[in-house]
Amino acid sequence: MSFKVIDQAPARLNRSELAVPGSNPRFIEKAAVSSADVIFLDLEDAVAPDDKAQARKNIIEALNDVDWGTKTVAVRINGLDTHYCYRDVVDVVEQAGNNLDLIMIPKVGTAADVYAIDMMVTQICEAKGFKNKIGFEMIIETALGLQNMAEIAAASSRNESLHFGVADYAASTKARTTGIGGPNPDYHVLTDADAEGNRDIHWGDVWHYPIHKMVVCARANGLRPIDGPFGDIRDPDGYAAQAKRAAVLGCEGKWAIHPSQIDIANEVYSPSKQEVAKARAILKAMKEAQKEGLGAVTLDGRLIDIASIRQAEVMVSKAREVARAEKIAAGPAKKPTAGKKKK
Repeated sequence: MSFKVIDQAPARLNRSELAVPGSNPRFIEKAAVSSADVIFLDLEDAVAPDDKAQARKNIIEALNDVDWGTKTVAVRINGLDTHYCYRDVVDVVEQAGNNLDLIMIPKVGTAADVYAIDMMVTQICEAKGFKNKIGFEMIIETALGLQNMAEIAAASSRNESLHFGVADYAASTKARTTGIGGPNPDYHVLTDADAEGNRDIHWGDVWHYPIHKMVVCARANGLRPIDGPFGDIRDPDGYAAQAKRAAVLGCEGKWAIHPSQIDIANEVYSPSKQEVAKARAILKAMKEAQKEGLGAVTLDGRLIDIASIRQAEVMVSKAREVARAEKIAAGPAKKPTAGKKKK
């Protein structure tokens, strides 16, 4: 391991992140009793220009009055290239910052974008005397953002997670697609022809590079990498496939743009009983091996070594985190209820 110590962002369960338009108070209250780990109340793409001011008021009221239980609550502000951005930050943080966990910054292109929001949030929190530290979620959804992702990830001590915004990224790179995530039939290779001249088609993952780079930049800076939206809410199998791909690469969770996607994300990003049992077996086998002075042994015909311990510990730790959160959520005293907080 490098001598450099990587400071880890605050631990938050982030398997599913539900997008909720700030212009719809009914959806906001329903989100509070959903099974999503994180809720982001949206002031950006899901809100029409004429509704921005009212959506901002709705979100402030919801942050102050809705019982969110143990959920993590974020607000997606408008982009720094709009005149809505400063008012989003000032109004939301001044009036409800003590009840806000995260600010989601869209279309981050440079480290200076993060610095600008950090300056505003820090000054407001100091002026208001807030004791909580509001974290940042940054969406990488432009070519500029992808180019500068490493600097963006390291731009603020408030940074907690990187997200991949596939639709705007596709537009930014002028990709030939109109979908929001998922595969593309034109992104494929052909096998060589067999004796009869037949050739197989193998589809590829057009989004592999940005997702993989996001994971690397996030982990190198102690942040959570989160996969973004999957647009076809009628295709749960397609959503699950994309979520599994991102999980294998190292993502901790995925957006849910519809409540039907929440449970899929929670399942995909929770270690299965079989995976946890295998991880525990690895830890047990390596513990016995180390007692005998061995650095590597075989388990079920496979080589395991010190690196295997680290992999297994990640799996077991995640299982404990999920179990702890589900136990808290199931408790009657902690389970969120729709409506107003008890004063």
